[in-house]
Amino acid sequence: MKDEIEIFRGFIRKKGLRNTPERETIIKEIFATSEHFDVDELYLRLKRKRKKISKPSIYRLIPLLLEAGLIQEAYFEDGHFHYEHIYGDELHCHLRCLECGKTIEFKEKSLKRLEGSLAEEYDFLIKGHKLEVFGYCSKCVKK
Repeated sequence: MKDEIEIFRGFIRKKGLRNTPERETIIKEIFATSEHFDVDELYLRLKRKRKKISKPSIYRLIPLLLEAGLIQEAYFEDGHFHYEHIYGDELHCHLRCLECGKTIEFKEKSLKRLEGSLAEEYDFLIKGHKLEVFGYCSKCVKK
């Protein structure tokens, strides 16, 4: 399996765009952890590592990474999107606590079967899905 940098290089080449060391530094940082991230948090991580990357560079890269299928929007909170890397990871969904914001990732095999049924019924080529279930975690319910 190709690594995320190789995938991005091929993607950017097909689009006729230029790749930069800054873009690769950002991609490496995104894939260094399995945590969800937003642009501000990613920027701070890079800054703590003394990487000279600007926020606009991150904002310009995000749409390319989405289009390349390397990351996806995980959820919208506090007025901005949070992302997660998906390349090389199993498809999963999220349970999100409305009180504390805790996110629990889960895999549900029946969703794959549902995709198959939907594809057949509607003659539709499904490339994936995104499911987020809202509610309250056990700690917040006890409050």
